[in-house]
Amino acid sequence: MSAFQSIPLSLQTVLLLFGSNVFMTFAWYGHLKNLATAPWCVAALVSWGIALFEYGLQVPANRIGFQQAGFTVGQLKIMQ
Repeated sequence: MSAFQSIPLSLQTVLLLFGSNVFMTFAWYGHLKNLATAPWCVAALVSWGIALFEYGLQVPANRIGFQQAGFTVGQLKIMQ
């Protein structure tokens, strides 16, 4: 983790938000292709499970970006 902490805070924010966006894309759209034959409740549970990892990246990104890197809420939302 020390290698990640040596990265500038603004870049940490951008990288975490990028990773968060990748997870959310899979959570929302990946189930349409990969779970097309599964019952909807299975697709929902898988999507929610993937979204949990997304929030695990998004929350720290927003906290670092707002509290330490000096981004506004609007800037963070646009980056996301």
